[in-house]
Amino acid sequence: MGRERDEQHRKREARARHDIRLPGFVREDEIGLGDLVGRATSAVGVRPCGGCVRRARRMNEWVTFSKRRR
Repeated sequence: MGRERDEQHRKREARARHDIRLPGFVREDEIGLGDLVGRATSAVGVRPCGGCVRRARRMNEWVTFSKRRR
């Protein structure tokens, strides 16, 4: 029963997406949190690895920043 509940929780979390509107701050139509973190770390000289790419993809699915409402 615990595994089933955990599975349902993971599916619900996978579907949850948070769109944050930041007019005047975001220049592009939409940018994901993973892309934002990737740009910041690359600006300070951190090279992305395979784990970074997967993590960025998941973060982009979770949170996005945009100029305007959809």
